Amino acid sequence: MRRRELFFAPALLLGADRPLLEQGIQIGDVTGGRATIWTRSNSPGKMAVSWQTSERGPIHRVPGPLVTPASDYTGRIDLSGLPAGQTILLRVQVEDSEPIVGQFRTPGESDRLRFTWGGDTVGQGWGISEEFGGMKIYESMRQRQPDFFIHSGDTIYADGPVPREMKLKDGRIWRNLVTEEKSKVAETLNEFRGAYRYNLLDQHLRRFNAEVPQLWQWDDHEVMNNWSPSKDLYDNPQYKEKRVPILVERGKQAFLEYSPMRFSRDETGRVYRKISHGPLVDVFLLDMRSYRGPNTANLQAQESPDTSYLGAAQRRWLKAGLKSSKAMFKIIAADMPIGLNVGDGKDGDLPRWEASANGSPGAPKGRELEIADLLRFMKQAKIRNTVWLTADVHYCSANEYRPVTGGFQDFDPFWEFVGGPLNAGSFGPAELDATFGPRVDFYKCPPKELMACGPADGYQFFGEINVDGAARTLAVDFRDLNGTSIYHKVLMAV
Repeated sequence: MRRRELFFAPALLLGADRPLLEQGIQIGDVTGGRATIWTRSNSPGKMAVSWQTSERGPIHRVPGPLVTPASDYTGRIDLSGLPAGQTILLRVQVEDSEPIVGQFRTPGESDRLRFTWGGDTVGQGWGISEEFGGMKIYESMRQRQPDFFIHSGDTIYADGPVPREMKLKDGRIWRNLVTEEKSKVAETLNEFRGAYRYNLLDQHLRRFNAEVPQLWQWDDHEVMNNWSPSKDLYDNPQYKEKRVPILVERGKQAFLEYSPMRFSRDETGRVYRKISHGPLVDVFLLDMRSYRGPNTANLQAQESPDTSYLGAAQRRWLKAGLKSSKAMFKIIAADMPIGLNVGDGKDGDLPRWEASANGSPGAPKGRELEIADLLRFMKQAKIRNTVWLTADVHYCSANEYRPVTGGFQDFDPFWEFVGGPLNAGSFGPAELDATFGPRVDFYKCPPKELMACGPADGYQFFGEINVDGAARTLAVDFRDLNGTSIYHKVLMAV
C-alpha cells in the first residue's frame, strides 16, 4: 500500500492561545501490535492520539499524559492492540491544538521488509542550511518508504555549536539556521534539550518522523565527544560545568525526553532493548556507552571494571535474546564498530581508544574480551544469520569478519555494515584492527583534500536493508545523499 502524502498546518494560521506542536510527531519502537507516539507542545496540556486503519474506518482515541515543563512539554503514548500488517493513520493533539497527522505500517506476515539506518546528525557545525535545502538525506530516506529506521547514535551533537556560517573547501559559504541553545556547547538541561529542538526545525526531518517508525540508540555526542568515566574537562575552556557526571545526567534526561523510545517497565532509563518485526527480523539495540569503563590504552589481559563495554547484565540479555530468537535474521545494532580503530588521544605514551578495537592485531585485550566472549557464545550456541549495523565514523564501509585471518578465531564469519553521516562532517577511512580478521569489501569517504567536508560536498550516506523471506535473503545497499545506491551486497540465510 502506497503511503498517502501528509500535510502540516503552518503555525501562523493557528489561534494564538492554542497549543502548538511545532516539533511535529515521532513514531518509535513499533513491534507486536504496539507503537510509541511522541510529540512536544509549546504549553501544558493533555496529549491524545487518535488512530484508524482507513479514513472511513472506526476511530480509536487514546488519552495520554499531561505534558508539562518538567519534561520540556514532551509526551509519549504507548499504543497497544494495533492490528498486524495494517497501515495506521494517526492524529496527534495536545488539548485543542491543530492535529499533526502521521502514518506507519505494523509488522505482519509479509515476506518482505525494508529498513534504513545511519547516524551522526548536525555534527562538526554543519547545521540546517535553507539555501542548501535542509537535511535532504532524510527526504531521500523517506522516499525509499522504509518500514522503520535505526538511528545508530549521535542523534545530536551536544558538544558541537552551530555557527552562522561555515566555509566550504571551494570557498563557498554554508549558512546555518542558528538558535541560542546551539550557539555553544550544551551544559544546562535547556541547552541539551535545545539541541533536539534545533534538529526538529528541519522540515525534511519532521516529515520523515511522521511517516517512518524509528529505533533510537545513543552514543557519545548526546553528551560530549568520547565521554567515559575518565573524561576530564578541567583544561577545556568551552565548559564552565566541569563535572562530567552532571553533564551525563542532563544529556541522558534530554535524550530520553526527546527519543520516541518505549520505556521498559523495570528500568525507565534503559536504552538497550529488542524490537521484533515479524518472522523476518529481530533487532537488538545495544548501549555501548552507559556501562563502559574508562577509555584507556585498552590492552588489559583480563576482564575487569576497566574493560567493561556492554557490561555483564547487557551481555546476559543479548545472549539470551539471540538464543531464543526465531527470526530469520538477527540484526545487532551497535553504536560503535568492532574492528575499526577509533582513537581518543593518548594514555601516557600509548594511544587511548574509544571503541573496542585497540590497534593490537593479536589475541583479544581490553574491551575486545567482551566482544570475543560474545562471538564465541554465538558460535557455540549455533546462532546463525547475524548482521551488525553501526555508524559513528562518518563514512560508509562494508566489513567481513573472518576467523581464518584473525588473532582470535573461535567465532563464525559475519558482516558489519557502517552507515552515515546523515548531516555532519565526513571523514575516513579508519585503520583496521586484525584481532577479529576484518576485510573491507567496500568503503567510501572524502579524499584527503576534502576531509571534514559537509553535506554540500555529497559524502553523506545511509544504509538500506531489504529482506526477502521467500528467497531467504538480506540485501544491503549504501545510498548517497540523493538516495542513489553506491554499493549492493546480498547475504543468504543458512
